[in-house]
Amino acid sequence: MRIAFQLDYRADFRRSVELIERMEEAGLDAVWVPEVWGHDAPTLLGYLAARTRTVTLGAGVLPVFSRTPALIAQTAATLDELTDGRAVVGLGTSGPQVIEGWHGVAFDRPLTRLREAVAICRRVWSREPVTFAGDVYRLPFTGDLDSELRKALRLMAHPPRARIPIHLAVLGPAGVRLAAEIAEGWLPLFFFPERAEAVWGPSLVAGTARRGGDLPALEISAGGVVAIGAGQQVEQARRVARSELARYVGVMGARGANFYADLITRYGFADCAVAVQDHYRDGRRADAEAAIPDELIEGVNLIGLDEHVRQRLAAYRAAGVTTMVIGPSTPDPLAAVRGLRALVDQ
Repeated sequence: MRIAFQLDYRADFRRSVELIERMEEAGLDAVWVPEVWGHDAPTLLGYLAARTRTVTLGAGVLPVFSRTPALIAQTAATLDELTDGRAVVGLGTSGPQVIEGWHGVAFDRPLTRLREAVAICRRVWSREPVTFAGDVYRLPFTGDLDSELRKALRLMAHPPRARIPIHLAVLGPAGVRLAAEIAEGWLPLFFFPERAEAVWGPSLVAGTARRGGDLPALEISAGGVVAIGAGQQVEQARRVARSELARYVGVMGARGANFYADLITRYGFADCAVAVQDHYRDGRRADAEAAIPDELIEGVNLIGLDEHVRQRLAAYRAAGVTTMVIGPSTPDPLAAVRGLRALVDQ
């Protein structure tokens, strides 16, 4: 089992890089760099490429509405070239609130767009002629490629690998089915291992049945806030985890279009989802956080004594998770890496 760290987009980036360098020495395997409303991910990934030596560097995630597939492919190829093959591409659709409210782009045919973006990226990386006839994208846009453009495409940056891993950040049934069918990896947020089979099992089975023989087994990267031990820091971790979950369920998406509220409803916490959204939208943040049950906090994080975290790791393994992701709100990420590394290697 590998260990990854989700960079905190709200933290000072230079300090985060210094921390990542120490975590790399402590056994960290991968870093996921988010892209929300502030910094873009590729610029930060380029900086990390120069400051790290062994960790995999993933964009976690790039929304397919804000960049063309060709630009995503170019960015990934450049990062892969800079890092001698350490790049991973995390792709997702985001949601209407971000795509329409921030990027000013219509949120239409999200999964079709995601599928076609994956196909175009792979065509670019494999140095095949970049032509594509899809429902969203048509390349070339009109007519045939002239000889000069064909020559220019052959001169593009090419990654050390003809196939850069793509991980999809999806939560709904159709999205998870797509990830199991076409992606190297899946990035589920707020993954509850004991309830994963009931929520996503049919989608994973259906997608895997259509999975190409050229793809390896699906990687699953999941986790949450990590704090191993007892005392004040562990209690702080629980408070932070509760606050984060309430914020995502409460306001990270409009009512009726909040993927995280939908997820915990499918986990069996429908009343909680409604209460958190009601409280948060009425400005009662403390009440929203109090509405999150302890069972849900414990289920989607790794917080507690060694034996408890060891049991949680076993549950994640049993659910198919191959990489444990340390959440950005973890109080002491370096200690979390060392603690998880020790438990994973036992």
